[in-house]
Amino acid sequence: MTEPESRNHNPRCSDVQIEPLPGTAKRDRMYVVFEWPAGWSHDVLDGDTFGAELSKKIKEHLGSGVGFQLIRKPGRAGHQMPRQHRVYLVYPEQAYTEILYIGGPEDILQLDLTGPGNNKQFAARPSRDPLLLVCTHAKRDVCCAVKGRPLAAYLEKKSPTGDVVWETSHTKGHRFAPAMLLLPWGYSFGRLNEQAGGELLQAALEGKYFHPANRGRGIYDEPSQAAEVAVAGELLAAGEHVHYQDLVYARQVAERATGAPGESSGTSGPGADLCVVEVVHRDGRTWRVALEQQLFDGVVASCGKNPATKPGWAVTDLAAS
Repeated sequence: MTEPESRNHNPRCSDVQIEPLPGTAKRDRMYVVFEWPAGWSHDVLDGDTFGAELSKKIKEHLGSGVGFQLIRKPGRAGHQMPRQHRVYLVYPEQAYTEILYIGGPEDILQLDLTGPGNNKQFAARPSRDPLLLVCTHAKRDVCCAVKGRPLAAYLEKKSPTGDVVWETSHTKGHRFAPAMLLLPWGYSFGRLNEQAGGELLQAALEGKYFHPANRGRGIYDEPSQAAEVAVAGELLAAGEHVHYQDLVYARQVAERATGAPGESSGTSGPGADLCVVEVVHRDGRTWRVALEQQLFDGVVASCGKNPATKPGWAVTDLAAS
């Protein structure tokens, strides 16, 4: 037991690996990814990073459904303030990224976030490189620093260019550290070691679907995330080559909520929440995936918190239709 663990009488949250990963992805329809090497406060828009007034304006400008990620390069290079700050505007549903440069955080207020091609005043242009964002947000949770920073540094050395791997602020789910966000597709990943992280990076550079530790695609709701990951796993197990954007649609087509899930960890009782998700391939093939919500006891949501019960989704049936 480490010294911090003995003081708090709790393990690090990411060392308690009870709940399944699929169905836990960060949900957003768009991302504004802003290069900011200076310090990141607990919540990057709480006023301590950019000041209260500007933070409030940025939050209002972003609105709902727009994720805001701060990024910096791993290592010492990531703490050097650039003259011009890189911004990526990412649209996961279209798997499309634009890159542009601004003078400072106040210029975020001038960005048009309604869709691609609307920021010509900043010379925005398409970017074909994927972005692999590794959460290293220490002020949010110590696990992100302890596990995220070494992995980000390792992956940076493995990357063929300096524009793919970045340290990033909170990506949701520090209990899955090292937590990662893969753009432009909007997939979240967790619990990867260096070898698996390197495989994820290589697959991303080739546009190939990476299944291990895949938490789901954030354009979908939680059960649809889990269903899409399950279908991709079936195809890969059958020897198919699966690329991002091959599975073009995942949405609930039926649900039956019959009360609270069962009380036992990882099990469900007669009152479980059930749903059916339809997953569609670009070639027209369709699958119906039945899922059941289960409760998992003993989950530590953040370092220092007591174990609690968290819901998760489990696939009970998967069939082509």
